[in-house]
Amino acid sequence: MRVGVLTGGGDCPGLNAVIRAVVRKGVAAHGFEFVGYRDGWKGPLEGYTMPLGVEQCRGILPRGGTILGSSRTNPFGIENGVERIKDNLAADGVDALVAIGGEDTLGVATKLADLGVNVVGVPKTIDNDLSGTDFTFGFDTAVNIATEAIDRLHTTAESHHRVLVVEVMGRHAGWIALHSGIAGGANIVLIPEVPFDIAEVCAQVESRFRSQYSPIVVVSEGATPQDGDMALQAGDTDAFGHVRLGGIGDQLAKAIEERTGKEARSVVLGHIQRGGTPTAFDRWLATRLGLHAIDAVAEQDWGVMTALRGTKVVRVPLAEATGELKLVSAEEYAEAQVFFG
Repeated sequence: MRVGVLTGGGDCPGLNAVIRAVVRKGVAAHGFEFVGYRDGWKGPLEGYTMPLGVEQCRGILPRGGTILGSSRTNPFGIENGVERIKDNLAADGVDALVAIGGEDTLGVATKLADLGVNVVGVPKTIDNDLSGTDFTFGFDTAVNIATEAIDRLHTTAESHHRVLVVEVMGRHAGWIALHSGIAGGANIVLIPEVPFDIAEVCAQVESRFRSQYSPIVVVSEGATPQDGDMALQAGDTDAFGHVRLGGIGDQLAKAIEERTGKEARSVVLGHIQRGGTPTAFDRWLATRLGLHAIDAVAEQDWGVMTALRGTKVVRVPLAEATGELKLVSAEEYAEAQVFFG
């Protein structure tokens, strides 16, 4: 069997570990050949390929990013996109696809599976917001990077008696903010699932100063005030209709300074959270998901995604995995609220 592999959406640590696991086991255990599709769905859409075998996978386990490249190409937004993908797969002699990505990439995979394309998905998103799996690789690395940044910012905040607002990724789900905020000892964590009251935030900031400590506020990029909207970097959208978020940290710091009279600064971690070498957990998880994905291909179990449930890797229907986002519950957020103020 000849298998195509692609990585779509935003890059994250652990992608190369999946590619390596898929290829190594596919060759050794099943005798498969592989084709690497470049830059997400742009690869099969335009017949843009690269050699992919054991040789290409040597030394990539600790590397961040993806050797295949990525993009946010949406073939369903392009005229004859699906037909072009089917034609190119046939021309390349590809019998099946392994698609590694998040909500958008796997959403395309779900539709293609419904149209008869042999596809297996592997979940990837640093936001950890894909339903169907307990954790996605890349998330642990992002949380560790954010936690280290928060740890470092505590001393600066204390030295200058100022508020530091740390903006982390999280468009619709606040998992990175919640986990890094608790791990880093933040005094306030603001997430997209719960619109915040700026007056209450300022009261918590002042309470923290009264205890002779300086506050650290962690905020997801998609968090919104109760009487406002998401902070946008620009009005344009990508191929999947997403606007670019960013700026809530600056807005929040300015509002806190105006209302409390305390100096406030914002730090935007941005793409730093995506880059660099994956943690041991993400390498382990990505490898296991890849090994099970190529087994699904060997068994011709199409239209499924590998997922972590507890300590086991299982298969779930792609439609289930992409049907809705996994959000922070009120109970989980309440755990962090104990430390607010």
